[in-house]
Amino acid sequence: MSRRGTAEEKTAKSDPIYRNRLVNMLVNRILKHGKKSLAYQIIYRAMKKIQQKTETNPLSVLRQAIRGVTPDIAVKARRVGGSTHQVPIEIGSTQGKTFVEQKKVIGRNQDRIQNKIMMKIIALTCLFF
Repeated sequence: MSRRGTAEEKTAKSDPIYRNRLVNMLVNRILKHGKKSLAYQIIYRAMKKIQQKTETNPLSVLRQAIRGVTPDIAVKARRVGGSTHQVPIEIGSTQGKTFVEQKKVIGRNQDRIQNKIMMKIIALTCLFF
């Protein structure tokens, strides 16, 4: 038994314009070298383009895109006897949102060119709408 207390669960803060935690989580994933204002600009420009293309609420389109790429199950290593097996385990809604699908929506490019990121977000969100 641990002598330390249990850690408090942190809730993600909401962004200033859309008042949505999902947008703030995406901004934190795009963030590089502490330039949060640049990450906000990229996301907000992408949201504006999504609204122009689809003529609907960009938050609902983004939620739908995130839901589309969120995995339902993950594999976890379990030792049975002397061998290790991959056992499928269901993922909760908050666990699935945190990391896996945001990387898929944003993309894994390391150069972080603004237009590339913005266009990837627009393309992926429009696919799921």
